[in-house]
Amino acid sequence: MIVDACLRDGRGGSPTLVVEDTPIADSARALAPGVAGASHAAFVALGDEVADVRFFTSTGELPACGHGTVAALIWLADRFGRDGVFTLRVSGRMFQGRVEGDRAWFPQAPVALREPGDVSAVLGALGLDPELPGVRAASTGRWRLLIPVDSRGRLDALEPDLGALRSACDAAGLLGCYVYTPPATGSRPAARMFAPSIGVPEDIANVNSTSCLLAALGVPEISVDMGDRLGHPATVLVRLSDGRLQAGGAARIRV
Repeated sequence: MIVDACLRDGRGGSPTLVVEDTPIADSARALAPGVAGASHAAFVALGDEVADVRFFTSTGELPACGHGTVAALIWLADRFGRDGVFTLRVSGRMFQGRVEGDRAWFPQAPVALREPGDVSAVLGALGLDPELPGVRAASTGRWRLLIPVDSRGRLDALEPDLGALRSACDAAGLLGCYVYTPPATGSRPAARMFAPSIGVPEDIANVNSTSCLLAALGVPEISVDMGDRLGHPATVLVRLSDGRLQAGGAARIRV
């Protein structure tokens, strides 16, 4: 089943394969997203009270996937015919997600932030100034770069050298790069996520990196547009609620 996760105004979103898990090899799980025309797949093992979820791209298993979690929650709501709370376990972390109509929310893992060190090779592969200021490294489990650019036009114009970017990210121990426009009055920020190291040249929607951005900016909530260059407009939602990061978005199951 394909779930379009992180819709924008009811359209677009990131196509995500969600299936009930069966005893197959991980190599077969890694093939599944490509066969289905998706970048990511969520495999859900149903228990009495907990759903164990594993995420895969073409390069193998991921420890977490934000838009995949949104998709899995919407799939569970459809499977059980109800909204409300569902308990998930992902890579040993147990948490409760909530479905409210076409929206799904889940508590984000803690975000770590640090200075990035020498990432000139990464910035060069993106076609950006190797001395660009304001770059941060962030993690909800795997490190990635948060890279500000000054306009949506500059963001849209990026044409990274994906081979060089993968090599530079691998050498720096990075999942990928989240390039974003800072929030401005009257418009939503936009972002593009490049992650060739996990087999995803560009991600339509990246919830975990958007959560990292909220933590880096120190704001109470944020909505970020993604996916436009790929023809799949998406919007990721992150907010602080009772001192915890809640991440999510709207999603729908393809008929």
